[in-house]
Amino acid sequence: MKRRNFIQLTALGTAVPLVTMQACATDKGGSKEKKPAGKEFALEEKTVAELQQAMTDGKYTSRTLCEMYLQRIEEIDKVEGGLNAVIERNPDALALADALDKERQEGKVRGPLHGIPVMVKDNIDTADKMMTTAGSLALAGNIAGEDAFIIKQLRQAGAVLLGKTNLSEWANFRSTRSSSGWSGRGRQTRNPYALDRSPCGSSSGSGAAVSANLCAITIGTETNGSIVCPASANGIVGIKPTVGLWGRSGIIPISATQDTAGPMARTVADAVALLGPLTGTDPGDERTKESEGKRYADYTQFLDKEGLQGKRIGVLRSTFGFHEKVDRIMAQALATMAQAGATVIDPVEIKTINEFGDAGYQVLLYEFKDGVNNYLASANANVNSLAEVIAFNKANRDESMPYFAQEILEEAQAKGDLNEKEYTGALKKVLLLSRQKGIDATLKAHNLDAIVAPTGGPAWCIDLINGDHYGGGSSSLAARAGYPNITVPAGYVAGLPVGVSMFSGAWQEPKLIAMAYAFEQAANVRVAPTLPSALNLP
Repeated sequence: MKRRNFIQLTALGTAVPLVTMQACATDKGGSKEKKPAGKEFALEEKTVAELQQAMTDGKYTSRTLCEMYLQRIEEIDKVEGGLNAVIERNPDALALADALDKERQEGKVRGPLHGIPVMVKDNIDTADKMMTTAGSLALAGNIAGEDAFIIKQLRQAGAVLLGKTNLSEWANFRSTRSSSGWSGRGRQTRNPYALDRSPCGSSSGSGAAVSANLCAITIGTETNGSIVCPASANGIVGIKPTVGLWGRSGIIPISATQDTAGPMARTVADAVALLGPLTGTDPGDERTKESEGKRYADYTQFLDKEGLQGKRIGVLRSTFGFHEKVDRIMAQALATMAQAGATVIDPVEIKTINEFGDAGYQVLLYEFKDGVNNYLASANANVNSLAEVIAFNKANRDESMPYFAQEILEEAQAKGDLNEKEYTGALKKVLLLSRQKGIDATLKAHNLDAIVAPTGGPAWCIDLINGDHYGGGSSSLAARAGYPNITVPAGYVAGLPVGVSMFSGAWQEPKLIAMAYAFEQAANVRVAPTLPSALNLP
């Protein structure tokens, strides 16, 4: 969900040239030409387990997998009018793959991620030749001196860091009229199900890239909806973990209360394969101490086709009603869950859902200023504070702000420190209403294992002039509470994907994984995108 929706929906490589996006076109039964035209891809929809088995059998090496994905990026992402999901490719990827192949030849396999190509969002530090910029031209040239904690874990698990993905600049916390998937550095990412449609944000590139089979798995980050919305819009699985399950040091921050990174993948099993290896106690993130004794190094043990049997699921009916076809998809999803053994309690309501006012947004403004200033103080960027970012953008307005401004950055800059009563009071209110009186109270009142809601609506037309045309969503409560949320593909509206979200209390990832996997296996919804230039409507 876009950051500005906190106010409106409290219920709930190198830069490419500038482009002017027109209103969505429709192909009225004419040409079926796909743009850009890609060759048949041997790795299309291959799972992590299948890729691992192929390397074990000697059919592929990690190097050949990386070469195949890099060629696909060249063919469908980097061409004119392409997907534009990848902001930078790792020049060391093939050397990393070679080293891991050598380990395999010597009998050392680190685990299920050994040799698997992964891409990460460009707000996550990597101590290599790639930049970390949050998509901002102000941070161009920022080469991290140290890997983010989760990147250290990723490397230790044996994954190959193939590249970085584009994102909504500053993780969509810049303007009230921004376009999801647009950044000054990377420009506009597109949706692989229709290239004139939005990929949602802010993990836009991560969602589009893995959906279009540009790599095996991606990593996104979320403050409020930035994993689950692009996962839904791009027809993939997204897991927003409990805050503290994954360490956050080395990630450009928005909110110390709500930020977390998480896996994005084509299947629940692939997302879960990444979840466990990246857990751990991060010396730079106090919140990870809360996960000790509650986390697992391997969450694949919870993949259970019978995972909905005996579960009680509450339907958050107040998040329905924004699109009749989405409601029909949700009705079918609920029927599938019931057939798989779940008891569906419909409706349930979270009584505090309309009581937040703008407290959530105020928390973000304060925490963003504090977090960004702390990050930039020790970064290798040419700007050292939020004030300097704002000044850079003003001085470089034509490139940095050709379509929308930076009023959210300016609002944050005007705030005081984290001792201000406005902040402490807002934070206390948000946590109370989202946790004890919100999700926790609702789960207890109905004896629920999870709450279910539509993740969001079908992708809207990219509109750089007017910004996003967002319609519907359910991410806010789990995001504000810091609780886990999983979205799984549920259906399509005119060929555009729609996801269903399942969320619950803190550290309930095992239960949610079992239910999400059981639903995915029963529904079997995902269809790979074909990158049409527009929808083929009658």
